[in-house]
Amino acid sequence: MDKPIQVTSSSMPTLDEYIEEIKDLWESKWLTNNGAKHARLERELADYLNTPNIALFTNGHLALEYIIEVFQLKGEVITTPFTFASTTHAIVRSGLTPVFADINPTDFTMQTDSLESLITEKTSAILPVHVYGNICDVKEIERIAKKYKLKVIYDAAHAFGVTVNGESVANFGDASMFSFHATKVFNTIEGGALAFKDPNLKQAIEAYKNFGITGPETVEYIGGNAKMNEFQAAMGLCNLRTVDQEIEKRKLVYERYLENLSEVEGIMLPSIPKDVISNFSYFPVLFDSEKISRDEIHQELMKHNIYTRKYFYPLTNQLECYRSKFTPNHTPVAQNIAQRILTLPLYAKLQLDAVDKICTLIKTQFNSSKATDLKESIST
Repeated sequence: MDKPIQVTSSSMPTLDEYIEEIKDLWESKWLTNNGAKHARLERELADYLNTPNIALFTNGHLALEYIIEVFQLKGEVITTPFTFASTTHAIVRSGLTPVFADINPTDFTMQTDSLESLITEKTSAILPVHVYGNICDVKEIERIAKKYKLKVIYDAAHAFGVTVNGESVANFGDASMFSFHATKVFNTIEGGALAFKDPNLKQAIEAYKNFGITGPETVEYIGGNAKMNEFQAAMGLCNLRTVDQEIEKRKLVYERYLENLSEVEGIMLPSIPKDVISNFSYFPVLFDSEKISRDEIHQELMKHNIYTRKYFYPLTNQLECYRSKFTPNHTPVAQNIAQRILTLPLYAKLQLDAVDKICTLIKTQFNSSKATDLKESIST
């Protein structure tokens, strides 16, 4: 293929639509600090996510750091290593210690069976991740958190708009962080948000992301700068108008992958529970390393200008900056999955014939591997 197929591609409005949305900024000159577009996007997102309390941020990572600070967490936070570096970094940069729980082998979310065994007198919170939009066992996590009086903060970066039994993921736990990065289902170029249960947190959250300022002459918190600007908010307003249509297009791509790959032995495909309305954010494929390796497929597709992602690899407890502090041996399932997982290209504008070609290449590589194995078997 001459034109590269990237693993993701940002959804964007037409240029004319975006220009129409931002042109009044040249009149108002109000470019940041909770402008009119920021306020409107916050209202519209609260409505879309069916959640009462929303705060916008310049990115999801800082949203996660600041909710940790607002909750005044101390000591240890139980989380997962099968996530983007941001999740672990937010804990460590806040002066806390991550304690890694293993993951489920099917949906890759946090195991809850062994969760209580990780809780100590130092534990202050649980920070699970809705991986690929797969929703954690929120009921069991809530039960455990209440039993031990722990905060629950969900990394919902992948789960924008997802519902379980009609309930928005934004309403699980004490708070949920959403990422609006350019690669996500819904984007504000960069950006993020917090959905939170207690409305009384709003004042502190808003202050922390604005240098701790609470009034014209008062600075009550040691805050920083994490405000979403008006150009980001404008992109969000445009993208929110079409996000449902974009998700429907992603669904067609997702279903085409299933149609093409469902009969291939040696791979595990994603599945969506009946009670979940998905956003089809990713298409992760788990390869049986005894039949064919993930890396073989990754390299073969790259030869054809098709880019996939080993997501998540390596685990965060294997990153160079943490190697002397943590060991992946305590999370063997996550370690195994990280060696075998590959996310295939998925975005709204990905053509279905491109999906067919990707799948044909994968199946051809499998058949080639089988033929090689058969020759070696006959020769021995």
